[in-house]
Amino acid sequence: MDSRLQICLDRNAKLPLSEQIRLSIARAIDSGVLPPGTRLPSWQDLAARLGVARGTVQAAYERLSDAQIIESFGARGTRVARHPRLPMTQPKASRHGAFMNTYLQMNTGPAVFQLGIPALEGLPDRLFARTRSSNLLKTGAFSSLIYPDPRGELALRREIAGYLAISRNLHCHPDQVFITSGYISGLGLALRVLKLDGEKAWMEEPGFMVTRKALELARLTTVLVPVDTGGINVEYGIEHAPDAALAIVTPGQQAPLGSTLSLTRRLQLLEWAAASDAWIIEDDYLSELQLDGRAAPALASLSGAGRVVHIGTFSKTISPALRLGFVVAPAELIDPFSEVAAALAPAPTPIVQLATAAFMRDGHYIRRIRRLKRLYTIQREALCEQLRTRDAAWTKAGLAILLNMPDGAPDARIAQEAMAFGMAPSPLSKWFATPSPAASGLLLGIATAPEADVSTSCHRLFEIIDRFCQPPTAPDRRQKQGNRGAQQHKILE
Repeated sequence: MDSRLQICLDRNAKLPLSEQIRLSIARAIDSGVLPPGTRLPSWQDLAARLGVARGTVQAAYERLSDAQIIESFGARGTRVARHPRLPMTQPKASRHGAFMNTYLQMNTGPAVFQLGIPALEGLPDRLFARTRSSNLLKTGAFSSLIYPDPRGELALRREIAGYLAISRNLHCHPDQVFITSGYISGLGLALRVLKLDGEKAWMEEPGFMVTRKALELARLTTVLVPVDTGGINVEYGIEHAPDAALAIVTPGQQAPLGSTLSLTRRLQLLEWAAASDAWIIEDDYLSELQLDGRAAPALASLSGAGRVVHIGTFSKTISPALRLGFVVAPAELIDPFSEVAAALAPAPTPIVQLATAAFMRDGHYIRRIRRLKRLYTIQREALCEQLRTRDAAWTKAGLAILLNMPDGAPDARIAQEAMAFGMAPSPLSKWFATPSPAASGLLLGIATAPEADVSTSCHRLFEIIDRFCQPPTAPDRRQKQGNRGAQQHKILE
């Protein structure tokens, strides 16, 4: 067997083994490691060497043969094709900008400490698949000769309206509910309906970078409003941009700091919107998964909330793979929302919607949320216990723990380094639109921190942190002090 052929298989990867074998051989040929005419090992030999079934190697060889990369000569074996293989012409890939690089990195995984996805343990895959197939058989979705309702399936809209009335004190009619492909889709739908091009919009600082980008693309001028333990500072917003036409808030659990918008500020925000004819978009981020006490009522449930557009999602409670969310529109905006949904943003496939409706109707959804809250409470305590043993500075931040870093610590570089060890903490600095001395920290998601793995993961993470945050040596410290003294002397002059 040719020693130049090196194939390493990852049995935990999603890519089938036969495809991994095919890609390895194709790369070796394209790079010139295996020149034309080189004899390849037989199916049996290669299968024995790799510890896989013969059919797995055979499938890889057949695909290579179909592509005329290799040739079979019967008893003389299988060889690399002698005619030169023309390289595939690939269009020159454009380099991603800073936003897309951060976005793609944010959505890699799943990995330990990653934000934004539910626990891998207990995903209702089988139950949901059974519900989905049952609905497909009953409704005959593929045999329908009419287009589905662009607002969403009435069965799901009814279930959502009933659930919100019980869990969030938000009483709405199913006609006010519009089904979307997750939070971002709902935000895009709302911005299209409100038509606020050129207006000012309050945005939490720190806040979700995708929301900031959405405001920019919708041609709104973002006004950054600071957040504290009481949520968004409404007085600051009124003082600096009283003429804003929109405020986007995460009142249930602020993203990413986890604070709940106080009742005083909720009322103040609603009064400002009513007096200014402004709109509020309520991103109901993680509100259902409040671990300390009951979830606060939705902002849209309070008196005078006719200026609030409520956006929810099933990504954190069922799975991001569903790409399913919803918008609750004020009654006066039902027609505009219906028109935009019909013409620009129709609801996703009815099959997923009907399966989700059955999942909720049969009580599985509420039970899943209860299980998740119990699991996350246990995992949070396990993580906190590990941090206590390391005398670390940290605070609870919703479904995350905010691990404070020394001023100037490169949290983004630390997070990047951690990815090599299967961890994906979120650097706090990426949540700020403008640099801040307090913007260095790591958000450790608890949903993706299984109790069995948290000790090892914390040990590795702190090893990385220590490498980046070692105090300077004595000579370096004296030099820095000397430089600082020289700078102060220069300023006094």
